[in-house]
Amino acid sequence: MSILTNIIAAHSHDIEAIGESLHPVEEWTGIEMRDFDTAKITTLHCLLTGELFDEAINRYEPIYASPHEAALVLRLADEAQKKLAQLEEEQFELVVSELAATEEFEDAAWSEDEISAMLAELSDLACQAESQGQKLFIWMHPLRT
Repeated sequence: MSILTNIIAAHSHDIEAIGESLHPVEEWTGIEMRDFDTAKITTLHCLLTGELFDEAINRYEPIYASPHEAALVLRLADEAQKKLAQLEEEQFELVVSELAATEEFEDAAWSEDEISAMLAELSDLACQAESQGQKLFIWMHPLRT
């Protein structure tokens, strides 16, 4: 099953509205991608923060589950958001190459170009969120195929 993922910058009081939204990137500033799941989010978190996967995965439990739409909302950990917002070119390239070599991204056949584009968008979004006192939320919805 495929997953539609929206990562948006919003305030904490918007969590329920995000979860009930049918397409959050139309209501908040954000990016949309497919199959950016919890394992990939946690892998990115680990590469940014140095935390172990088994410890970090617990940070990405859903904070809201829509009873109507089967959508889940997660919150990107503060440390990961801050690291994304502060990524410099040398670090950026290292994270891209390390992500490309992980099982989660290799198995999903993400190219380095796709990873680089995704990371650039996430970094820009994290910068915007940091400057506006917002958090990054991850809305995931299963797609029926």
